[in-house]
Amino acid sequence: MEATIKETIHANGIDIAVYTKDFRSEYISLTDIARYRSSDPRITIHSWLRSRDIVEFLGLWESLHNPNFKRTEFDTFKKDAGTNAYTFSIKEWNENLLGIGIITKSGRYGGGIFAHSDIALEFASWISPEFKLYIVKDYKRLKTDENSRLSLNWNLNREISKLNYKIHTDAIKEHLILPELTQSQKSYVYADEADLLNVALFGKTAKEWREENPGKKGNIRDYADLHHLLVLANLESYNAILIKQNLPQRERLELLRETAEKQLQTILGLDYVSQKLLPLSGEHTQE
Repeated sequence: MEATIKETIHANGIDIAVYTKDFRSEYISLTDIARYRSSDPRITIHSWLRSRDIVEFLGLWESLHNPNFKRTEFDTFKKDAGTNAYTFSIKEWNENLLGIGIITKSGRYGGGIFAHSDIALEFASWISPEFKLYIVKDYKRLKTDENSRLSLNWNLNREISKLNYKIHTDAIKEHLILPELTQSQKSYVYADEADLLNVALFGKTAKEWREENPGKKGNIRDYADLHHLLVLANLESYNAILIKQNLPQRERLELLRETAEKQLQTILGLDYVSQKLLPLSGEHTQE
């Protein structure tokens, strides 16, 4: 499990570990939940996993959330579920079926059996409906705290982007705005350079985004996540430097695009595959 953030749910005197990445797809410790009932959590968890209903539930969850899940192999995997001889193998679930809903995490502190929150809460219901309510109550508190931190960080990055935009517009004013231009022409230059950044980072102009999202207020940057806002702030400063070097717009777009891609790849790490830059579109694809 690629876990980078550890949180804790406090449920009726029991601490339950939660691992997540960027506050989504939380994996909750089944080992900690099982301690509510048993001094040997592993036996309790595997007793739960022997049920045919639970195995089918896990298979359905994987089918809904995991495009790589091997459904054909799953039919063979579950055929003996519910019998006395049946043993659920988490290793086989992960390696042979490519399941991701339930996993094991090694480590003296914080190790054990973990499951996606959807599955973990199902296990909690089996352990004790009352105990599940305690888990859900503090889990909601945890999510509220996370959302508050995300909101604060988003607003901070949005303000940084706005400050860097001042650096950007000053460079445009000094090097691209000719004295003989009308006010309308000057506005076009500013908007064109702003869209250069939009295309470099988001793959589309502000107008294209508005046409695709007629029901949304604001602009494309108001709906950007923390990662893209951070990169946007960097691109504004970088484009200001490129403008001062008198590079033509087409060359600047290529350099900005390359920089955006490298920075997103660094920030997002393995997640970059699912959030890579959109293909270029709009008037900036050609000089």
